[in-house]
Amino acid sequence: MIVVTGAAGFIGSCLVRRLNDDGVVNLLLSDDFSRADKARNLYGKHFIAKVHRDDLPDWMERMHADIQFVFHLGARTDTTEKDEKIFDRLNLHYSQKVWEICTRHQIPLVYASSAATYGLGELGYEDNHEIVSQLKPLNPYGCSKNDFDQWVLQQPTAPPFWAGLKFFNVYGPNEYHKGRMASVIFHTFRQIKANGSMKLFRSHREGIADGHQSRDFVYVKDVVDVMIFLSKTRPANGLYNLGTGQARTFLDLATLTFRAMGLTPNISFVDTPEDIRDTYQYFTEANMQKLIQAGYSKPFTTLEQGVSAYVKEYLTPDQVW
Repeated sequence: MIVVTGAAGFIGSCLVRRLNDDGVVNLLLSDDFSRADKARNLYGKHFIAKVHRDDLPDWMERMHADIQFVFHLGARTDTTEKDEKIFDRLNLHYSQKVWEICTRHQIPLVYASSAATYGLGELGYEDNHEIVSQLKPLNPYGCSKNDFDQWVLQQPTAPPFWAGLKFFNVYGPNEYHKGRMASVIFHTFRQIKANGSMKLFRSHREGIADGHQSRDFVYVKDVVDVMIFLSKTRPANGLYNLGTGQARTFLDLATLTFRAMGLTPNISFVDTPEDIRDTYQYFTEANMQKLIQAGYSKPFTTLEQGVSAYVKEYLTPDQVW
């Protein structure tokens, strides 16, 4: 049996689809399951049971002998939330429980970390364990992810295999429920449908033009491919970046969304909201050498390919994967 936490969410539900496509249906799904807007992410997917996240640790203790692998993707991911107690409970302490159970019963584990741990990128974007304690995340979400990474690296015992994946800017199907935290592609599509135009955040940093804030955008199908690869090959334990290794501008992203919709770009700029302006990342780009050296050789989807597929196959027909 494979356990997937955060299974009704964006990346979790895509992982369930990919596992189903590979013929894997012996799945235990864990999440809150109370949100109606996430329910359709699991429509048509196959699994044996669902367990509320609050009940999962006890369930894992009872059923550990039947668990072959755990993908721990459940987390509070709102980067604008300021209540550190929420992140401590859901992202740090809960993840520690999952880790300890997997360690005690020798269950391999892949868990979700985040590129938010890198802060402004003062130390670069290399998944080097030596710099984890020196990183300076910009918000409580990033801090909670880095706190857990640090805790993991300090543990004297561990699951037989573990990998913490530093997700960069993931986009793709099944993010309809994410609201403000959904990808810029999603918001561009919705704005174009509503009024034929898109407003991007203006740059508030000298030397960076409006729309030229850059991120490493990675298609969610590539993300799940990497997770499957790691679960099957089980290379060296550790933290792994998961982006494409190439930063692209938000202007590129919005322009490609217009083109995928068969429209001429109509893009303007608005001030970045003050509540996120001081903690806004202007550049991220994953160093992907560790994953490549671990044997992952499949090319990543280009932004051109990914935006086109996302818009035409999912957003336009309003479909989930």
